[in-house]
Amino acid sequence: MTSAFAKAIKLGLIGDNINRSKSPRLHKTAGQLTDLNVTYDRLIPNDMGMSFDEVFEQARLGGFRGVNVTYPYKETVTSSVTVADPFVRAIGAVNTVVFDEDGPKGFNTDYTGFIQTYRSAKGNENPGAVCLIGTGGVGKAVAFGLVSLNARLIRCVDLDANKADALARALQSLGSDTRVEVATDAAVAVQGVDGIINCTPLGMAGIGGSPLPGAYMRDSNWAFDAVYTPVETAFIQDARRAGLEVISGYELFFWQGVEAWKVFCNVPVDHAALRLAISGEDA
Repeated sequence: MTSAFAKAIKLGLIGDNINRSKSPRLHKTAGQLTDLNVTYDRLIPNDMGMSFDEVFEQARLGGFRGVNVTYPYKETVTSSVTVADPFVRAIGAVNTVVFDEDGPKGFNTDYTGFIQTYRSAKGNENPGAVCLIGTGGVGKAVAFGLVSLNARLIRCVDLDANKADALARALQSLGSDTRVEVATDAAVAVQGVDGIINCTPLGMAGIGGSPLPGAYMRDSNWAFDAVYTPVETAFIQDARRAGLEVISGYELFFWQGVEAWKVFCNVPVDHAALRLAISGEDA
């Protein structure tokens, strides 16, 4: 064990509406499984009476090894970190930050975590044509993941057409074979697609709702919801009733967490043991 792990490894999560997040349990359990003393704090700017920038700076100066960043700050944080990976720079969103001596470094484990999530559920099957609803931080990461998975078509749907256009341009600049389209009405954009993905916060505990009524899902094959608190969102329930194969947001939570653990600590952890250990209710 290196000297960097001689004392507690302080980690945290900055975001809104994160009281039910399971990230603290995942990382503290990973620490227990690898004999590391890990703490993991929820850092909610509004509850702390601080701005995101103030919370981020407090963590940087407060001995934190790193932080995860979630809704709605994944794009905001990019101005406060250095991103080495050109692909992550193109995504324009960061969800994992390590505080190094030469400054904060940004990573996107939503991107790598989504690829692992999809492959775990669908193997080598091509995603086909996909309706991606929500083009914010996690939407960007998932969209780039779909390009890496060689999706035939991505329809970027957002009520803010400028956001959807910006993501479409970023995807097109990759020069892949994936066709990219933009829409503002999910009920129209979902026509003729194989997969439907929710990357909006609709469905989260404390927010509720769904970005697409179940009646519009019937002609598709699979659905994925990036929301995992609760796991059984209205979107997932509607998709299941419509006969679609569903991929839970819990899987993205797990795999992005595993990827973030590698960034934070670079210590191997048994994935099966970790999944089993955190499968119950939060401690």
